[in-house]
Amino acid sequence: MFELIFKNMLRDKPIVHCITNFVTVNDCANIILSGGGSPTMAHHRGEVEEITEKSQSLVLNMGNVHEVDSMILAGKKSNELKHPVVIDPVGIGASKLRDETFAKLSQKIQFSVIRGNISEIKAVANRKGMTKGVDADETDMVTEDNLKQTVVMAKRLSEELRSVIAISGCIDIVADKEKAYVIHNGHPIMAKITGTGCMSTALIGAFCGGNPDNILEAAAAAVATMGVSGDIAFEKMKRFDGGTMMFRMFLIDSISNMTSEIINGGMNIEKI
Repeated sequence: MFELIFKNMLRDKPIVHCITNFVTVNDCANIILSGGGSPTMAHHRGEVEEITEKSQSLVLNMGNVHEVDSMILAGKKSNELKHPVVIDPVGIGASKLRDETFAKLSQKIQFSVIRGNISEIKAVANRKGMTKGVDADETDMVTEDNLKQTVVMAKRLSEELRSVIAISGCIDIVADKEKAYVIHNGHPIMAKITGTGCMSTALIGAFCGGNPDNILEAAAAAVATMGVSGDIAFEKMKRFDGGTMMFRMFLIDSISNMTSEIINGGMNIEKI
């Protein structure tokens, strides 16, 4: 299944329209290119609908709260064209503005995938301030002890919002209302690199763009690819006695060198 998902994305080279934040826009573009897609980063409301028409998927990132009108225009056009729409609710729960932004976007746009850390997904679920800045609160971390209840929460949220829910962390969860994939890949150092979450969201956009009829497995394959690449990058970094900047470089390199055989051989994934 995941091998076919990966091959479809490489075959179609989907154009991914990203309206993302200025901190990670370059990383998101590079991760899509490395993964086999083609990024376009148009933000101006005067052209987003036209750009979306020429794309295969749309990625929205709430790290950019200045372009809400552009996001709505692009999102509604994507829904009209039945293109996958992936949103990253960055920092929801940290401020009233971000809560209101997500509420406004979710009223206007049907999301295919919502990807965030556990604090952000909990905030989406109960609309309470459960985030600590834009990072996951340590008390929210997904562990083996709370894994089952987190999966139940993700499935219920997926049913309510009619979206695949992707939770990034020490243990990754990708779920729809009926089933969930639990992914045990990646390394904690990824949390020390600005934008790894945003990059994961962008990569999900590429995989979904190449597999619009199989959103759950496409999102799970993207998250697994990101995790396996993190594992590979960490091992390379250790060999060179490197640090976070070297890890970032090796992470993008690992995505660009990824094959279906490497994914199948390296991913640690179970279905619940």
